[in-house]
Amino acid sequence: MSNINSTAVIGVIGAGTMGAGIAQVAAKAGHPVLLYDAFEGAAQRGVEGVAKGLSKLVQRGKMQQSDVDALLSRITVTDSLDGFAPARVVIEVIVERLDIKQSVFAQLEEICTDDTILATNTSSISVTAIGSKLKRPHNLVGMHFFNPAPIMKLVEVISGLDTDKAVADAIYDLSASWGKSPVRAKSTPGFIVNRVARPFYAEGLRVLQEGAADEASIDAIVREAGGFRMGPFELMDLIGHDVNFAVTSSVFAAFFNDQRFLPSLIQQELVSAGHLGRKSGKGFYDYSEQAETPTIKTEAPAPAPRNVTIEGNLGVAEPLVALIEAAGIKVSRIQEGFGAILIGDTTLQLTNGQMTTYRADIARSSNLIQFDLALDYTKATRIALAPADQASPAAVLKAIGLFQAIGKNVTVIDDVAGMVVMRTVAMLANEGYDAVNQQVCSESDVDVAMKGGVNYPFGPIEWAKSVGLERIMNVLDNLAKSYGEDRYRTSPLIRRKVAGAKS
Repeated sequence: MSNINSTAVIGVIGAGTMGAGIAQVAAKAGHPVLLYDAFEGAAQRGVEGVAKGLSKLVQRGKMQQSDVDALLSRITVTDSLDGFAPARVVIEVIVERLDIKQSVFAQLEEICTDDTILATNTSSISVTAIGSKLKRPHNLVGMHFFNPAPIMKLVEVISGLDTDKAVADAIYDLSASWGKSPVRAKSTPGFIVNRVARPFYAEGLRVLQEGAADEASIDAIVREAGGFRMGPFELMDLIGHDVNFAVTSSVFAAFFNDQRFLPSLIQQELVSAGHLGRKSGKGFYDYSEQAETPTIKTEAPAPAPRNVTIEGNLGVAEPLVALIEAAGIKVSRIQEGFGAILIGDTTLQLTNGQMTTYRADIARSSNLIQFDLALDYTKATRIALAPADQASPAAVLKAIGLFQAIGKNVTVIDDVAGMVVMRTVAMLANEGYDAVNQQVCSESDVDVAMKGGVNYPFGPIEWAKSVGLERIMNVLDNLAKSYGEDRYRTSPLIRRKVAGAKS
């Protein structure tokens, strides 16, 4: 399979937002582009939409009008599939129905040359299943863009069971030549992004379901401590609960009801009520004009402690020590210990995946308070605390005052295993490692996909390594013990890597 040069004709079937965006990307790279849509006038409207979007870039000084004119001149509308005869690659961006995709590709096989690459932008249908009805299934490959295609860097290159490796390589190289960040994956449910991202929503929903905190406070913790651009609830509202719930349900069913992908009853209720998020005016949040801004639970000012003792090494939370010292609080250290901040009779520890109440009972330390993971403790503007049920109000105030003294807003949540950011990151990493373990993709592709496809601040696998894989494994094991559910089973690959590092 030869490389696809910039003069090769690219065909795009489907002229909606995604299809028109892909046509724009290909045309910008210099390709002649053929655009078709089964609905009369839709392809022309797609071109007009591209032109309108580019004109805004001209107005902002980000493109020259001459470059826009040249780009648009390379897009030609065709009124039938027959027009794709000269195409070197044809990308399908149509309705997510297996039978329709199979029918379109079967027609293209009769129109195009024997070595024309047929690419599907499907986000949920098996590439293998689409190719099963084709004469040349080796020419079919997944080329999954993310919306908006001209902006989002990620392209998942999906190989079905019969996809020729040379075909997948050609599409990978083509995507890279278009300025994208391609990743390779096997045709499995959810591919990389839609599979690995499930815990981001699921763990937030579980924390909400258990009453540990409200939606706005969970979103704030995920943004301000976890470094994500949006929290799970505001993101689900943006995506639309009908869409998000359907994807989760599809992945759950495709994995034969694996509990790791179990849909949420809370989200099902929203869908049943028609509360679909921004597009319906109401989801987890109210988007009507008269709606009040949701209140984030933030603790009132508390006195800062004069001195603290650091017991052992805090691991990923070690940067807190320098912040405490910079706040003028006297710090003494004890080298031995399991990693704790002591304020008199109060003990603060990074969550280990256990409920604080249970951990305190085991340690015989009533005034135990766990704090949540942060992407970067020096930059985080909020921290979550979870006191044990046995902890005194005075102990809780000491913990609040310490974190406020180092410049953090503090949200105290009810005791829940793994808290918010830690359990989310641990489960994202677990799913990423499981995808690698099942030969779906590489470790680096997991991280590239999640940063490029859904704008995560850090790849789940590299994040897990920075926290410490043994700590992540312990968090997962403790979550599994707390819930007694297969949902939290630790990936065998994580266990293997932890054991290998020890030996």
